[in-house]
Amino acid sequence: MKKGRVGWILIGLLLVGQLTAQPIGVLNQITDTVACRKWVDEQLQSMTLKQKIGQLFIHTVAPVITQKNKENIATAIKEYGIGGLLFSGGDVQKQVQLTNLAQRQSKIPLLITFDGEWGLAMRLKGTPSFPKNRVLGCIEQDSLLYTYGREVARQLHEIGVHVNFAPVADVDNNPDNPIINVRSFGSDPENVSRKVIAYMQGLQDGGIVAVCKHFPGHGDTDVDSHKFLPYLGFSRERLDSVELYPFRKAVDAGINGVMVGHLEVPELGVEPASVSPDIVKKTLKGELGFRGLVFTDALEMKGIAGHEDVCAKALIAGNDLLLAPRNLKKSMAGVLEAVKKGKLTEEEITEHCRKVLTYKYALGLNRTPEIVSEGLENRLSTPETTRLIEELQQAAVTVAKDDNEWLPLDLSLSGNVLLSVSKTLSETYPLYKDLREKMSLSWVRVSQDSLKVIEERLRPAQRVIVAVHTSDVDAYDAWLQKLAADKPLVLICFEPQKVLEKLPQTVNKASAVILAHDSTDKLQRYVARVLLGKELVNGKLSIPLSETLLAGAGVVVDPNASRSYQPEDFGMDASILAQIDSIAWEGIRNGAYPGCHVLIQKGGYPVYNKCFGTHTYEEETPVRENDLYDLASLSKTTGTLLAVMKLYDEGKFGLTDKVSKFIPELRKTNKENLTVQELLFHESGLPAYLPFYMEAIDLKSCKGGLFRKKRDANHQVQVDDNLYACTSFAYKPEYVSDTYSDEYPLQVADGIYLKKEFRKVVLDEIVKAPLKGHSYRYSCLNFMLLKEMVEAVSGTSMDVYLDSVFYRPMGLTHITYNPLRKFEKSQIVPTVKEDFLRKGPLQGYVHDEAAAFMGGVSGNAGLFAAARDVAQVYQMLLDKGVLGDRRYLTRATCELFLTVKAKNSRRGLGFDKPDMEREASNPCAEEAPASVIGHTGFTGTCAWVDPDNELIFVFLSNRIYPHPFDRKALMQLNIRPRIQQVMYHSLMK
Repeated sequence: MKKGRVGWILIGLLLVGQLTAQPIGVLNQITDTVACRKWVDEQLQSMTLKQKIGQLFIHTVAPVITQKNKENIATAIKEYGIGGLLFSGGDVQKQVQLTNLAQRQSKIPLLITFDGEWGLAMRLKGTPSFPKNRVLGCIEQDSLLYTYGREVARQLHEIGVHVNFAPVADVDNNPDNPIINVRSFGSDPENVSRKVIAYMQGLQDGGIVAVCKHFPGHGDTDVDSHKFLPYLGFSRERLDSVELYPFRKAVDAGINGVMVGHLEVPELGVEPASVSPDIVKKTLKGELGFRGLVFTDALEMKGIAGHEDVCAKALIAGNDLLLAPRNLKKSMAGVLEAVKKGKLTEEEITEHCRKVLTYKYALGLNRTPEIVSEGLENRLSTPETTRLIEELQQAAVTVAKDDNEWLPLDLSLSGNVLLSVSKTLSETYPLYKDLREKMSLSWVRVSQDSLKVIEERLRPAQRVIVAVHTSDVDAYDAWLQKLAADKPLVLICFEPQKVLEKLPQTVNKASAVILAHDSTDKLQRYVARVLLGKELVNGKLSIPLSETLLAGAGVVVDPNASRSYQPEDFGMDASILAQIDSIAWEGIRNGAYPGCHVLIQKGGYPVYNKCFGTHTYEEETPVRENDLYDLASLSKTTGTLLAVMKLYDEGKFGLTDKVSKFIPELRKTNKENLTVQELLFHESGLPAYLPFYMEAIDLKSCKGGLFRKKRDANHQVQVDDNLYACTSFAYKPEYVSDTYSDEYPLQVADGIYLKKEFRKVVLDEIVKAPLKGHSYRYSCLNFMLLKEMVEAVSGTSMDVYLDSVFYRPMGLTHITYNPLRKFEKSQIVPTVKEDFLRKGPLQGYVHDEAAAFMGGVSGNAGLFAAARDVAQVYQMLLDKGVLGDRRYLTRATCELFLTVKAKNSRRGLGFDKPDMEREASNPCAEEAPASVIGHTGFTGTCAWVDPDNELIFVFLSNRIYPHPFDRKALMQLNIRPRIQQVMYHSLMK
């Protein structure tokens, strides 16, 4: 068999055989493989070796109509038989004119190639301008990239182009890269791959050969291969996961062309990639399995042009087409000499040529109709083209951040200022005009006045929208950052991302950041619609913007999606509510608490719901929506009182009933006649508290006693001003064990287990406690007795009763006693860093000692909950016993317990209330009406219900962390009443 026949079989297996199985790209256009083979054979049979070599050259010319240029083209065609042309930048009409001229002169039609990475506008003036690849990389809908590829293919056909040296498959992961940057789709190999494939498929389905570049990857270099030879010294593992990844995906997807870059990649081959058999034959064709056209990058580039016989070396390496050799005559001679010396065989040349001719046939180059230049501009720039450009620009708009869901804007907020950072006022006019029609808005321009004057104009502003329309922003970063720290700031960049990168502090502090990439009037109007809640935006950053805003970051703003309710929907001013932020942060700055959660509901809906700070001062776990806090005495009304109300509702007892009726231990004592109402009003005369834990401690084990006024070797933990506790004590073994057992089932803390019988010790202590009349005297013992009554009446433990009757049916999943039985410790906010009684930190164990020594379930404390679940409990009470479609308490019971007030104190039936007579003892804001009910907790919690205004205010914190004795800042700063005050001030008249 002749060698030429072998060559055809090999190419046939790779190409025509592929056509009959699964043709790819433009090869799919070959409908008659027999006719294709016949045409290719006919051309080859009439060609000399020199002519075959000529078919492998792509000659570069300028699109200028001069005699010299015409002669240049004629010589390249007639003397060297070039296979194709690449026009450099210029005028589209002149390129078409020269293309027609060249095609008429060439016996074998020419491949007209084009360097249109982002369409014709990359090289030709006056043609449609599409966004650059970095911008396109922000688009989530890859189908748009496909449509874009189809449109570029259509335009290329209009000017007679067959091959587009696009898409760029390089990964933009080096900010110092002088040549790739915006030409890449981004820094994430996966996203780059998806965009490459979508754009490539659009081009190829449109009948254009797509050529991805620059193999094996030019992204992570800081050298321009037009000037020097870049070096990529990465491991094979790194190359596979980053540089090679998009090329592999493109090859698998059926790309028709690959351009090999002038890159030094020692891990793949010792020679520069474009002349390396190891990289072209072994890696690209062998490992990746590529069977399409292999192009070199431009051989006139300085990164490779200095190599001897570079064209011959490129063909030996496995390239099919030689792009832009510096000297056709010398290059041709070099290839012929390589064949003569046996470095290249004529059969190899023929195989390359056969592949090129096969693609020419597939592209319809067996016939070459004239390109019609008349009306060309209108055919290129159609209304559909304009709409596609606008659609691409809009889809690339990216909300890089949106802290606390500022977008879409709250249109009822007054005091808005649009601050233009631009050279002329007209640059921002479309944005201003559209926003001004829907919201209160004034307009200030940075370059018009001094910053000092602008600061004065912005001082009364409640929200600032900054629109950047210039790259000259370096001097404004610190100033804008200060502004963003003072009030809500929405930063919009109508410039490329690199301009936004000049404002790192502003980006960090801004409430919301929008990257629009461009400043066209229509794009400004689109951004205005996004701000007004009339458009969807879902772009994602194609490259990192900062250390925290990485590639892929982007907030979806969907006006049709469910979202937080606006305060204005319920007659509250969001701008005033926003003042809560500064109060909450003030508490953190002043050490009142490490973090907190503030939730306000109006009419059953959350109008303010924010978490601030961290779990502790030492670690950075942020406070989260469902974090559980130790409610302390807020447990009285969120837990115990619910059970009391339910059993009262069911007629199990009356308010004047004696508690001793249900608690036998009180009978025949001075507590025998205490009534349920007296306990609820705190009018029992019982002392505020009793240190029950003392009965469990072996006091003999404490050298110097359990407490001392001064710190010494045995008393290291401070528990109050001038009071230190011993931690080396031992517990009495008859009550406490360090291991769990049936005899010691109640866990007090890690390694501390209590006997159930200790309940009797507690009750005995209460029985022995002195009474002090029946005037108001707040006492935790009252609610401890109410818990005992609840369990006696219900026949079950109070935690089980509450969970089965209220919490679970109400759908409350983050409220419980002894939370470590249900939740990971990381979900529970630490209460104290070192508790002397438990000899370590408390996280998930109740802080209150009485509740701890009741096994974590007590009437006065023990409940842990997240803010939402606390709010839902009080919403049910506010709605007179109903939550959702279920009733939990009768209306009459709710009205009774929510309205009755003691004669001798501010107390209600179990609830605390505002003190309307003594401001100093008022636990609420002075604006709170007398109808308000609720409670506070020692750990830094509160919940207040206002029936008059249908308001619920919940505040959860761990203010006693790291230790309780000196944690008075929450009260000294009046944080909770001040937040409640802002809530009332926000009510619209």
